[in-house]
Amino acid sequence: MFAPFKTMMPRSLYGRAALILIVPIVTIQLVVSITFIQRHFERVTQQMSEGLAIELRYVLEEVDEAPDAILAWMRADDVAAALEFTLVPPAGAGDAALTGERRDAWDLSGRAVAQTLRADLPELQGVDLQTNSGQVRLVFATRHGPLAMTVDRRRVTASNPHQLLVLMIFTSVLMTLIAYLFLSNQLRPIQRLAVAAEAFGKGRHIPYKPRGAMEVRAAGSAFLDMRARIERQIEQRTLMLSGVSHDLRTPLTRLRLGLAMLPEDDETEALLGDVADMERLVDEFLSFARGDAVDDAADVDPVALVTRVVENAQRAGQPVVLRSSEGKALVRLRPAAVTRALENLIGNAIRYGTKAEVSVAVTDRAVRLTVEDDGPGIPKDRREEAMRPFTRLDGARDPNRGGGVGLGLSIATDIARSHGGMLRLAESDALGGLKAEIVLAR
Repeated sequence: MFAPFKTMMPRSLYGRAALILIVPIVTIQLVVSITFIQRHFERVTQQMSEGLAIELRYVLEEVDEAPDAILAWMRADDVAAALEFTLVPPAGAGDAALTGERRDAWDLSGRAVAQTLRADLPELQGVDLQTNSGQVRLVFATRHGPLAMTVDRRRVTASNPHQLLVLMIFTSVLMTLIAYLFLSNQLRPIQRLAVAAEAFGKGRHIPYKPRGAMEVRAAGSAFLDMRARIERQIEQRTLMLSGVSHDLRTPLTRLRLGLAMLPEDDETEALLGDVADMERLVDEFLSFARGDAVDDAADVDPVALVTRVVENAQRAGQPVVLRSSEGKALVRLRPAAVTRALENLIGNAIRYGTKAEVSVAVTDRAVRLTVEDDGPGIPKDRREEAMRPFTRLDGARDPNRGGGVGLGLSIATDIARSHGGMLRLAESDALGGLKAEIVLAR
């Protein structure tokens, strides 16, 4: 029911606040204009016209009582001069032809003048309010012929409505401007809070100090507390896992040295493989837990970053190529974290497929990094599950190529979200395997 109305509403807070401010003012102006100006001053115009009709009736009676036309014009001229009318005796051909009502369409008070005079003076033949806006030209039918007179328009029309309307519009514009300045001062702290929250969602830290009204200050203080708790939690998690990683590496190193002293056989080789898997597990777990907390944001060319990652993969002997690159701009992001996410996606593509293709597109609002492979892909109903930590879908893919620990997609997802973006999984139209696309907000 309200869907069309919602589409017409402004989307910004400034627009909606301005609408809340302007609509009541315009409504009040319309109500005042219709009920007060039109009705009240239309009644004033009717009263003034009725007084004029009494004076005109006296002139017409003098004309009708005269025995001949010459004496009629003389009497009418004397009375008209005393009443400040302009009489034209005898009426010309143009005056005789004036019938009906001539006025502009927007002349509402003129309509009231004509209606009142016609009601009080049946002899009225024509009313001209259009030829000269400062005069009312009247033609009457008498027994001595047509009688034309002109009357000052100010005697029948109140001039106050125009003054009141101008004053009301000027005051409304002035108050709207003052209210807009006050409104801007109140909304500016909310905009600063929104900018700080959006930047923090993209992994950036910008200075922010709560300002504005009490409610806005409370929201700003709550945001600062939340940001501090999240940063403290990330720092504590990173420090804890760094210590755990260090503590685990020491016994793993001793195990590797001990195994190196043993005679080389199948059992020793298997134990060394287990140690290597444990080291890789610790490295990937630490990388997932650390995320991009220790990586500083910088202005980076995404095309150059992707090209460098692809070239490094090619030098390592991986069958990966850069298929396309669109756009060129400097984007503020964490280069080490984005590189880690892209390397994880390329590693997954090579592990489960025979080749991988990488694409990068830089638009005005986002950066898209796409990695496609020719592997078995991931079923649509399990793609959401695949991005969870420690989830392994090796049964649905190729188990002979060796699986990871289920953190590659989770790390890429976490890095994408820290940049205000997301990781999307789909089917590759070009290669038929999995298509992993990282979208980073600008």
